[in-house]
Amino acid sequence: MSIEILSSALLSPVRHGFFTRKGGASSGVFAGLNCGTGSSDQKEIVDINRARVAKAMDVAQLARIYQVHSADVATIDGSEDGLEKADAMVTATPGVALSILTADCQPVLFADRMNGVIGAAHAGWRGALDGVLENTVEAMIALGAARDEIVAVIGPTISQRAYEVGPEFLDEFMSADPEHGRFFAQGNGDRYHFDLPAFGLSRLRNARIADAEWIRHCTYSDPARFYSYRRATHHKEADYGRLISVIRI
Repeated sequence: MSIEILSSALLSPVRHGFFTRKGGASSGVFAGLNCGTGSSDQKEIVDINRARVAKAMDVAQLARIYQVHSADVATIDGSEDGLEKADAMVTATPGVALSILTADCQPVLFADRMNGVIGAAHAGWRGALDGVLENTVEAMIALGAARDEIVAVIGPTISQRAYEVGPEFLDEFMSADPEHGRFFAQGNGDRYHFDLPAFGLSRLRNARIADAEWIRHCTYSDPARFYSYRRATHHKEADYGRLISVIRI
C-alpha cells in the first residue's frame, strides 16, 4: 500500500502533507505509518516509516521537537543537535522540513509564501487555550513573515461529535473566557462535546492572519486512515500510533 498524503490548496505551492496511516511498515495496533518515536512500536520500524515520509518530502531528515502540550515555539535553522521541548516550530531556512506528531490533537501547518517563512504546531486543547497558535504566528513574524500573508491549515483532528468531556473541562474554558461556551454542545447527563477544530480556527482568525481552514477529517471516526488516542483508550488498546504532518520551504 502506498503512502497517502492529504494537502490543502490554501498552502499551495508550499510543499506540505498531512500523512495518514496508510503505507507504513508498522503492524498490530500501530499498523501503518506510525511515526511516533515515543510509542512502544519498534524503533527500527518507526525509523523506516519516518524515512518514507522524508523521501516523500524530498529531504534527508525531518526536523522535530519534544512535544509537551505547551504554548512554546522553537525556531529551527537545521543546525540543532538535540530535541527542544516545544509544541510548534518555525523556520525561514530553505530545505528544512518541520514535522509534527498527533493522534487527535490538531496538526496545524502555516506558510507565508511571499516571505518564505513556514510553521507547524501541535495544538491540543491545552496548547490551543494557552496560545500556541498565536505564538506560532508571532514567531513567524519575528523571522520576517507578514501577518496578512500568513495562511494556516488544520489537518486531521478529533471532531466535536467524538470529543466528549466533563464539566470540569467546560469550567476551565469558561473561566478563561465566557464566550468559549459556543464551542460546547450538551451531551448526555453532565457531559459535553467540545469542538476542537472550531476553537482552533477561532484562535487563528483572531490572530488576524490572511486565511485559515480545517480540512475536515476526523481522526476518531476513520480508523482505516488515522490513529486516535481517544479511540485506542475506548478500545482498551495498549498503545496507539502517531500521525505525522510536514511542511517545508
